[in-house]
Amino acid sequence: MHPQQNRSSVSEFILLGFSNQPHTQLLLFVVFLAIYLVILFGNSLIFSLIRIDSCLHTPMYFFLANLSFLDISYTTTTVPQMLLHLLSKKKSISYAGCIAQMYIFLSLGITECILYAVMAYDRYVAICHPLHYTLIMSRSVCVKMATSSWVGGFLFAMVHTGVTMRLPYCGPNEINHFFCEVPAILKLACADTRVTEAVVFVMGVILLMTPVFLILVSYIFILTAILRISSAEGRFKAFSTCTAHIITVTLFYGAAMFMYMRPASSYSPERDKYFSFFYNVVSAILNPLIYSLRNKDVKGALVKLMGKKCPLNQGGRRIVLWYRTPGF
Repeated sequence: MHPQQNRSSVSEFILLGFSNQPHTQLLLFVVFLAIYLVILFGNSLIFSLIRIDSCLHTPMYFFLANLSFLDISYTTTTVPQMLLHLLSKKKSISYAGCIAQMYIFLSLGITECILYAVMAYDRYVAICHPLHYTLIMSRSVCVKMATSSWVGGFLFAMVHTGVTMRLPYCGPNEINHFFCEVPAILKLACADTRVTEAVVFVMGVILLMTPVFLILVSYIFILTAILRISSAEGRFKAFSTCTAHIITVTLFYGAAMFMYMRPASSYSPERDKYFSFFYNVVSAILNPLIYSLRNKDVKGALVKLMGKKCPLNQGGRRIVLWYRTPGF
């Protein structure tokens, strides 16, 4: 196509969603609304507790607060619109709105990929270098690591969105998905998408496999350190703090890899939208359940155990709180 024609003539896209049957749509609306409310409640509760309770002012909970805020934002990018489309006949999204949704979704998704690696490093330091933990994971270092995760997510997403939306979209405008995701959008391009698909694949490998590699290395060292702990109780406590992270990371990266690290010929819209729902929504509902609400420190904050000393034990090792004033 001539460069001057490399412009979209599509003003809006139609999101087909999960179903076009009225009774099925109503059922899906009720189910998805319930899931979304649980996500908002659970993650907002964790975020608020970590900010308010000084007992939770440690690096681990600081990163968990970031994760909770990230999950709220992540799901809010797609789920409210999906709920609206389940109740309305008009299921369109403007071209500009589609670009914005794609960019924000990618930004938050990439940020979460990086943040999981940061959290694995935090657990590595806590278990493998407990005596130097507060020195290594100081408040300023944690803020810089969290900030780098957010900045990296928004910068990489800019490239990802740019290479996708530079293609012309001049014909079909029905997206067999519930939001504007890259693989679904590329199927509508009026040009050869092989170069773009290759770029998306390479970026997927870099942005997914690099954090996975760092997480894997961190947990190899963690496992080695845990096996050296003499007491069975100590090994159990150290291992239990990391098990939840491993479960969540496996679920999140597994679904994301399936979507972004495979040839375009293997795309299946009906199947892919469920995988997207999994790492977009299911991981956000599991995080507060697996990471925090099963934790005795968070339970202590929930019941407002006023007057008691803050628990100073994480990963089977003693650590020191950053400070005790409310808020971050």
